Amino acid sequence: MTVSNEDELQGLREIGRIVANALAAMGKALEPGMTTAELDGIGRAALENAGARPAPELAYGFPGATCISVNEEIAHGIPGSRRIEAGDLVNIDVSAEMNGFFADTGASFAVPPVTRATERLCRDGRRALWAGLAQVGAGKPLAGIGDAVGRFAEKNGYTLVRNLASHGVGYSLHEEPKEIATWPERSERRVMQKGLVFTVEPFLSLGAGWAGNGDDPWTLYSEPRAPTVQYEHTVVATANGPLVLTLPG
Repeated sequence: MTVSNEDELQGLREIGRIVANALAAMGKALEPGMTTAELDGIGRAALENAGARPAPELAYGFPGATCISVNEEIAHGIPGSRRIEAGDLVNIDVSAEMNGFFADTGASFAVPPVTRATERLCRDGRRALWAGLAQVGAGKPLAGIGDAVGRFAEKNGYTLVRNLASHGVGYSLHEEPKEIATWPERSERRVMQKGLVFTVEPFLSLGAGWAGNGDDPWTLYSEPRAPTVQYEHTVVATANGPLVLTLPG
């Protein structure tokens, strides 16, 4: 989607705020002993009470309102009976639709007590996201995002999962431009147009370089197995840089 008027931008701002607030509510409620289904229920209530519809269900028939991935699971985890334990690394991905507009956000949460390495990984996952966001702007190369994230990862001793990419969003959950690398990609030649709406969502890891399939049709696992985090915002490319839509408020 490319924003062309103020009404479109307002619609995106509204759904961006809603998914951000749902993610914040889930992160605040996260505690040992609860199941991922219970955590998903908190997200569903936050979305539906605000008038939004969970996008994974709407767009793909996903069996949950949100994606919740624990430890070795790094994306598209199905909410269910798994109980969250102290020391777990939990990724929550929240996306939703309202009035024809979609937004997508996500974050990883370390359930105390955790190791210093895990704390550092979470901190640096957020830093990697903002390194990529700093490269967003009208007329700038999409490749700049992956190049910046790649420099950050290499400098700080991390790997990047290289088959889970950012994507266009706005009128649907996944749309053009597709497969926006958050790692260095020499073949990338596209340029961000003014008003372009898309996600930035690097997967930073202590050793994984790939996301592999598991026993169900949805859940993806780190390969090789290694602690991995993901942080995600939906943004608009403007003449003044990134306009981040998925901030709570």
